[in-house]
Amino acid sequence: MRGWWPKGAEAVLNKEIDFDTDTLKVALLAATYAYNAAHDFYNDISSAVVGTPQTLTSVTKAGGVLDAADSLFAALVGAEVGAFAIYKDTGVAGTSTLLIFIDDYAGLPFTPDGSDLPIVWPSAGIMTPALAA
Repeated sequence: MRGWWPKGAEAVLNKEIDFDTDTLKVALLAATYAYNAAHDFYNDISSAVVGTPQTLTSVTKAGGVLDAADSLFAALVGAEVGAFAIYKDTGVAGTSTLLIFIDDYAGLPFTPDGSDLPIVWPSAGIMTPALAA
């Protein structure tokens, strides 16, 4: 599945997300995490996060497609990774809006072994504008 969390889609439609200036991060989620449409903020998923979330850089939205430079999780250790979460980081877990859930990335699930985990975003972009999970 690759889709918008409902609260994230609502925030985009309400212009509460500025893809040009907001800090967007990608978090790795343990394979035991199950997508829940009622989850709306980072605090709902924080117990399932593996490693340290990474800031998305060079974010673009050309043609309505969200994209960014590839991400790197260095020397990753922890639980098996089964999904990614992209969210707006406000610095406060209870107000950091969950945007996109991804569990269809090639190579998932992934078991960390201390090696680097590069996330090479698809050439078509991270997410299309379809606002449905």
